Amino acid sequence: MLVVRVPHEGENVYRQEVEWEDVASYQRARQTLEEKGFTILALVGDGRMALPWAFPGIPFQMCHFHMEQIVVRYTTLFPRLQAGVELLALARALAHTDGDSFSDAFKLWCRTWEDFLKEKSIDPNTGKKTYTHRRLRSARDSLRRHLPYLFTFEKYPELNIPNTTNSLDGSFKKVKMAIGIHSGLTRARKLKLITTLLSPPA
Repeated sequence: MLVVRVPHEGENVYRQEVEWEDVASYQRARQTLEEKGFTILALVGDGRMALPWAFPGIPFQMCHFHMEQIVVRYTTLFPRLQAGVELLALARALAHTDGDSFSDAFKLWCRTWEDFLKEKSIDPNTGKKTYTHRRLRSARDSLRRHLPYLFTFEKYPELNIPNTTNSLDGSFKKVKMAIGIHSGLTRARKLKLITTLLSPPA
């Protein structure tokens, strides 16, 4: 379910069932909202890189919570390697630092562990060389890819852009709780419940 929400007003303004998230889905959302008279000043998302493509020229802020969760997915909550410990600490500091400080710290981490992350091992099954620390490399690459969007809110203080999608996540939580209470619903009735709860006000 693709949902657009105005966080400062606590209202969903668009809801559409989609098979998957892609640029076209967001472009349809944009067209619908603009036809209704909305002006999109900025966007906050959870890492779907289709957003900047679908809304060129509009400031995009990557959610700090989701960025941290992406890193955790690769490092786990209790990394064994020192490089992982440091990278997780960096991700957890996102909400408590500024863009320049975070960027400098991340670039220093990348330089410090550059050779370590280039290490390769031989796959015993194929005999081919693969990167030894693939998960850490993935975490680093994800942070590097999202870095230009992590502190957009600092560049546009007049827009008061949130640095998380907490408002939208909260509405999803209510839906999940409702589904949990009515766990015996058929798929069709469950979809109707989700649609009702996430629909914009009449």
